[in-house]
Amino acid sequence: MGIKMKPIGFVSTSSGTIPRSWTVSDVEGALVIDESYLEGLRDIQPGQRIYVIFQFHKSPGFVPQYMRIKPPIRKKEVGVFSTHSPIRPNPIGLSLLDVLRVDDNVIHVKGLDMLNGTPILDIKPEVCP
Repeated sequence: MGIKMKPIGFVSTSSGTIPRSWTVSDVEGALVIDESYLEGLRDIQPGQRIYVIFQFHKSPGFVPQYMRIKPPIRKKEVGVFSTHSPIRPNPIGLSLLDVLRVDDNVIHVKGLDMLNGTPILDIKPEVCP
């Protein structure tokens, strides 16, 4: 069984330094979404937080040696699924970003932990009870 996905857009940032996780990032940039999805962006508002699902398009292929890794913020090796490592069996990332403004098909955000050109697979709102 294969799973096919196509990007709905791409990340645009001029920052040369990208933090390892959105939890420690102040990097600003933009999510440039394909104009065919413009109607779907209409209710995204400044001040909102959105989850962005993306592809780690620059990560090497996953091999068993990456099953346990030592992240820079941990003192010991841990399983890949308890980390934010970009080297994963399926190279999918998830970040929670602050929306600064929306200009047509461009969502300006803060908190990027994605490289310039990163493919965006989906966007979902943060839902607070």
